[in-house]
Amino acid sequence: MRPTRHSAATVLSAAGAACLLLASAVEAQFGARPPNRSSLLDDGALHVVICGSGSPLPSAERAGPCTAVIAGGRMFLIDVGPGSTENLRLWGLPVGRLAGVLLTHFHSDHIGELGEVVFASWTSGRAVPLDVYGPAGVDRVVAGFQAAYELDVSYRIAHHGADLLPPDGGKMAAHTIELAEDASSRVFYDEDGLKLTAFLVEHEPIAPAIGYRIDYGGRSVVVSGDTIRSANVEAASQGVDVLVHEVLSGALISAAAQALESAGNPQGTLIRDTLDYHTFPADVHALAADAKVKLLVLSHLVPPLPAAQAEGVFMRGRAEDAPNDAVVGADGMHIALPANSDERTIETF
Repeated sequence: MRPTRHSAATVLSAAGAACLLLASAVEAQFGARPPNRSSLLDDGALHVVICGSGSPLPSAERAGPCTAVIAGGRMFLIDVGPGSTENLRLWGLPVGRLAGVLLTHFHSDHIGELGEVVFASWTSGRAVPLDVYGPAGVDRVVAGFQAAYELDVSYRIAHHGADLLPPDGGKMAAHTIELAEDASSRVFYDEDGLKLTAFLVEHEPIAPAIGYRIDYGGRSVVVSGDTIRSANVEAASQGVDVLVHEVLSGALISAAAQALESAGNPQGTLIRDTLDYHTFPADVHALAADAKVKLLVLSHLVPPLPAAQAEGVFMRGRAEDAPNDAVVGADGMHIALPANSDERTIETF
């Protein structure tokens, strides 16, 4: 049987059709053109984006825990849960200008995409090692991810060239934040008006575990990390513009654990064990009120309910006369805090 021969015109026609299909797919996803939100870097505001509001339990709507903070030409990510990197890229956030990753602790759902974040920011223009901050042990986590991705990095440099992909951009630099019980908070970054503070939280047996406060332009945000109700979180959150706090529904998790245990499923014990190191809704709302938080954003939802059900479950326990605003976080929620004002806007990408 003779091989089929294609004319140059036929090949070009097929290539053109493929390009049209690709263009149609991009347009269907993004509209007329992909989003570009690099303007968030330099508009003088402090921006908070919920990149992942979920938990280890599966959800089609929620990636693993991740919060982006953007201000003064820099972007930091607080935790990098599974699925969060894809969100960053789909929303057109300026990953090439990523200045660092701040890890609260080393549970898999908080670190799972560290390698992908390095890749995404490197191939988007970052040319220097990515700074990764965290409590004691961060050097081991960084070394492990770097070793796992070492071959991938070498393949891409060999294929595309060091001019396009500078080798240093495929690396990470670990920075250990040392904290002690008698000095439970510490400013570890203070440059050009952007100040980052770490503080100890309570997530036993995981220790140390930390949360973060970010200050810029007279505005502030706290991200709790994983914790029970913590005096350190309350102290760090006094009067902040935004508190992004984890939350777990004790009623739903207890019921799920009971059902699994009754069926002889050992996962029931695993689920029940989460009850003693997360914060229940009423406790989160009380903390936010006591700390005079201006806006409470509930995130890292356990379980990661769809939006229609999450409101009723996680807003339960909030006092009718609560002095602060509160919302259930969702992937793509963007809060803009203009400098030196009380203004605030909330949108969803």
